[in-house]
Amino acid sequence: MLSAEQNNLITRIGPGTPAGNLMRHYWQPAALVDELSGARPVKPVRLLGENLVMFRDNKGGYGLIDRMCPHRGTDLAYGRLEDGGLRCSFHGWLFDRAGKCLETPAEPEGSNLCANIRQKAYPVVEKNGILFAYMGPGEPPEFPHFDCFIAPDSHTFAFKGMIECNWLQSLEVGIDPAHTSFLHRFFHDEDPKDYYGKLFRDVSADSDMPMTKIMRDFPRPKIEVEQTDYGMRIATLRQISDKNTHIRITNLMFPNAFIIPMNREMTITQWHVPIDDTKHYWYAIFTSFSTPVNKDQMREQRLKLYQLPDYIPNKNKSNDYGFDPHEQEHETYTGMGADINVHDQWACESMGAIQDRTREHLGQQDKAITTYRRLLRQAIEDTKNGGRPLMALDARTAPALTGPAAVDGIGPTADWKGYYEKTDAVKRKGAIWANGR
Repeated sequence: MLSAEQNNLITRIGPGTPAGNLMRHYWQPAALVDELSGARPVKPVRLLGENLVMFRDNKGGYGLIDRMCPHRGTDLAYGRLEDGGLRCSFHGWLFDRAGKCLETPAEPEGSNLCANIRQKAYPVVEKNGILFAYMGPGEPPEFPHFDCFIAPDSHTFAFKGMIECNWLQSLEVGIDPAHTSFLHRFFHDEDPKDYYGKLFRDVSADSDMPMTKIMRDFPRPKIEVEQTDYGMRIATLRQISDKNTHIRITNLMFPNAFIIPMNREMTITQWHVPIDDTKHYWYAIFTSFSTPVNKDQMREQRLKLYQLPDYIPNKNKSNDYGFDPHEQEHETYTGMGADINVHDQWACESMGAIQDRTREHLGQQDKAITTYRRLLRQAIEDTKNGGRPLMALDARTAPALTGPAAVDGIGPTADWKGYYEKTDAVKRKGAIWANGR
């Protein structure tokens, strides 16, 4: 349980807020590369409470600038993409991707007005299908050498979806291992071969037990939380017998991402990125350690579930998330279909636009959440005092952060740590792109 003041501190992310200042110290997903791949690569972006527009210029570089033209305040998202930049459709003012005004064509010959005009602009980099923006002070941090960033394009796939609530609610669901036994419970186990690209439908490593059965039959896991130099490592242990335990290793990548095993061969790195205080996007990079990713299949699976261009889920509060009482009785715990993103979406949105944490009662299963909140408050304080917060990496520290291990398997109860370390090493050794890391 938090006070109202503490809850506001960790949830509000607009310009000038303590948490907003912290989030701006990191590269944040701003768009999918796919969203700027068409004939007109211009896209309005609302990120951390700011209205921006992203575009790709004729040299292939990406710009992210203030959406409001500094001349008369018109919308640059409707601008003309030409002459090396984005041109306002009102009076033709032209801006490059660094926010520099290149032309004010209605002004008299010889006018130097544009020399004094600078549009707010943020740097953008592409990482495996996601366009990241840095909105903070000084030089941007370095990316850690994590799998999702160093894997080749052939072995990754990126996607996103909108959730209509505060970002922290979804982030906390991602580091809550106990909920999977209930929220994502399936009453029947399916052939995992039919579920490529879908979570919790494979069998656990070193076993023939479907993940769905394990989550269903062992709902009281032991949870171990370890603080790391990148955030947290979370071990969820479901003891199958005296000899064997289901071991699931997940990670928090501070401040707003988590890394989880999707199946034996693939991991998911998922960010929860504020649009503003009451809406956010989840962005995910799926990373394969074995064969190249079937991007077309994974994209087709997900586009059936979302409305473009804003990636709004087809199942949402307007249609009760597709709730079916017959399904709830016979097929799934929620009655909301097989897409676990819908389950998470309902859980998060049902808390309200911003969860009132003054009314919650946390238990032992919530230790990752309480640990994360302490880390978050400390990082906010460090930033406020001019310090360098956790995971704001430089060129010296970034290469040292590799992996991390994300494992789902059944191993010896007496040596679960040794099991996940060995399993991760074997998986990594078998991947050409990860060998030696």
